[in-house]
Amino acid sequence: MHRPPQEDFSLRETHPHLGGGKATGAKLTSTYDLVEQMQYLYVRVVKAKDLPAKDVTGSCDPYVEIRLGNYKGTTRHFEKKSNPEWNQVFAFSKDRIQASVLEVTVKDKDFVKDDFMGRVLFDLNEIPKRVPPDSPLAPQWYRLEDRKGDKVRGELMLAVWMGTQADEAFPEAWHSDAATVSGTDGLANIRSKVYLSPKLWYLRVNVIEAQDLQPSDKSRFPEVFVRAIIGNQSLRTRVSMSKTINPMWNEDLMFVTAEPFEEPLILSVEDRVAPNKDEVLGRCAIPLQMVDRRLDHKAVNTRWFNLDKHVVVDGEKKREVKFASRIHTRICLEGGYHVLDESTHYSSDLRPTAKQLWKSSIGVLELGILNAQGLSPMKTKDGRATTDAYCVAKYGQKWVRTRTIIDSFAPKWNEQYTWEVFDPCTVITIGVFDNCHLHGGEKSGGSKDSRIGKVRIRLSTLETDRVYTHSYPLLVLHQPGVKKMGEIHLAVRFTCSSLLNMMHMYSHPLLPKMHYLHPLTVSQLDNLRQQATHIVSTRLSRAEPPLRKEVVDYMLDVGSHMWSMRRSKANFFRIMGVLSGFIAVGKWFDHICNWKNPITTVLIHILFLILVLYPELILPTIFLYLFLIGVWHYRWRPRQPPHMDTRLSCADNAHPDELDEEFDTFPTSRPADIVRMRYDRLRSIAGRIQTVVGDLATQGERLQSLLSWRDPRATALFVIFCLVAAIVLYVTPFQVVALLAGFYVLRHPRFRHKLPSVPLNFFRRLPARTDCML
Repeated sequence: MHRPPQEDFSLRETHPHLGGGKATGAKLTSTYDLVEQMQYLYVRVVKAKDLPAKDVTGSCDPYVEIRLGNYKGTTRHFEKKSNPEWNQVFAFSKDRIQASVLEVTVKDKDFVKDDFMGRVLFDLNEIPKRVPPDSPLAPQWYRLEDRKGDKVRGELMLAVWMGTQADEAFPEAWHSDAATVSGTDGLANIRSKVYLSPKLWYLRVNVIEAQDLQPSDKSRFPEVFVRAIIGNQSLRTRVSMSKTINPMWNEDLMFVTAEPFEEPLILSVEDRVAPNKDEVLGRCAIPLQMVDRRLDHKAVNTRWFNLDKHVVVDGEKKREVKFASRIHTRICLEGGYHVLDESTHYSSDLRPTAKQLWKSSIGVLELGILNAQGLSPMKTKDGRATTDAYCVAKYGQKWVRTRTIIDSFAPKWNEQYTWEVFDPCTVITIGVFDNCHLHGGEKSGGSKDSRIGKVRIRLSTLETDRVYTHSYPLLVLHQPGVKKMGEIHLAVRFTCSSLLNMMHMYSHPLLPKMHYLHPLTVSQLDNLRQQATHIVSTRLSRAEPPLRKEVVDYMLDVGSHMWSMRRSKANFFRIMGVLSGFIAVGKWFDHICNWKNPITTVLIHILFLILVLYPELILPTIFLYLFLIGVWHYRWRPRQPPHMDTRLSCADNAHPDELDEEFDTFPTSRPADIVRMRYDRLRSIAGRIQTVVGDLATQGERLQSLLSWRDPRATALFVIFCLVAAIVLYVTPFQVVALLAGFYVLRHPRFRHKLPSVPLNFFRRLPARTDCML
């Protein structure tokens, strides 16, 4: 198997010309300061008046054509209107301008050949420059001229100026990069957009009991259960142990739902009358707008709902009027949980659903998406390979999508975006895709946008107020192996508003309190996350223009929990990497015992003798030693963000058969039924083992990161703690420390809190090498 050289996958630091050169060291001073300044010629076509009649009806169907060299943009046309209003903006990249004259022509739409009505010419050398945040340039009336330069009837209101991508007209403008795209849908598909994830809630349905059920067969004991349905989610309780017409369950069912609430909760009480045959005894629909919202662990009030039973008479469904059956429930929307729609390793938001529980932000994350280099051809158009690339970035509830650069393997976006940061231990994800929907979405044959690659950056690994400019490799794992699809050039800055508040975050639980007071099971979280990602992808795919399902699924790592021999091997090697330090200490101690180095052995004997004679020096010595190691490692602290590591992921040497297994369908496509059953069972069990092994590796890597300066703030806190602990333990008698530690460990449960302790919260926030996993 061909193995690409490892250096091809490395992260490279770059030195772009950010902010138009308005930089002072690491501090940048312009408003669009994390991208390279791009010059554009803007043309705003506002309206026209007193246009001459061209049709036999005595009217005209006007539109405006803007031509600059080989580039041409046109406005929409109006039928039978001599005073049209367009108010459209066109932007021509200065880098691609190969003309000296801008021609703005008014034409009359016709079936055969459009009629010329007049034009306005501009010399590019005389067009004024406007630098944001200057006031917008006011449009002016211009008399139309014929091709000889003589004045003709009609006037056109225009504004023409030179500006940058920081101009307020930039997002709504038609771009010369999209000259090959036609139609309103196509233009909407290439413009930059900002999307918001729907607000997700956990819905808890506590089914308590039912009363006065009316089974059709009165001679048998009913086997009753409750089925709850909301949208495409369906859960059911166990069969009630009390086989009467007043069954009891007291069972919780959990769902994910999103605002605005579109579908009601349907509770259906059913009786299992035979294997694979259930009879509906009653049903009720509950609008979620009526459901109580809870912010803490206090129980909400229970409610009784009448059950309706419908029967089919002559092919029509009619309500059966009988003595009313009822169901007793406790239903609430849980605002104290964070609804997990991302992988827990790459979460970009950890806040609870209810906005009342949010804390103030601790800083701002700024991302400059500069350009890409060496992108792979993704499709064939007109007999030649091409790529129409765009970027999607996701952090918190805000998704951003850059404009699509048409037909370029080295696109330049230079777009800047900003997010509020509420927790430093979060990850921003940036993905690059090929746009396959340039001509009206589904008209292009239902093809999907192809993934080009993805980058993750953990905020806690960034120094505050520093601008990181790196070129990240875009790596995608295919069945033949790992492939570099190009590089994306990013500029990232994490600005902290209060260092004290951010340091204080390291003592807080990672998730909201409800996750610890009323924890959800692992299987519940897996099922709820699948529902959450489905809801997010469905809602965003309904936006205009849509952020399509394949894009959202790739950004949210849907399917990452599936069994993979490659990932399992990678997690095993991660564990071995963590244990290698302990193995090295054991070998070193064995060398001491065997007098491999007599001088070192003598020094260890002296140190051992001192610690035995003065046991109060043991703990101060250990913490002082850790402090010195941490300070010593500061010189070699990482200076670059983490990135995809093919060697760590075992992607550069994976066996073809392992990759074939990883890209196999689930359930497997193997022909034999017995093999399929055993193979699927093996993959399911191995997937759980893989997760456990990965979690063990994560804990060990967090221990390693205490002194590695991977998270500079966390290491600084730990190093300072070690120094303080060394001093305190030095002045405090050892017996007192041992007594206090023993009493604390053995303290009464009354003095224990359900929430994790401060040291445990601090430990869980430490970065691991999961960010580098492909």
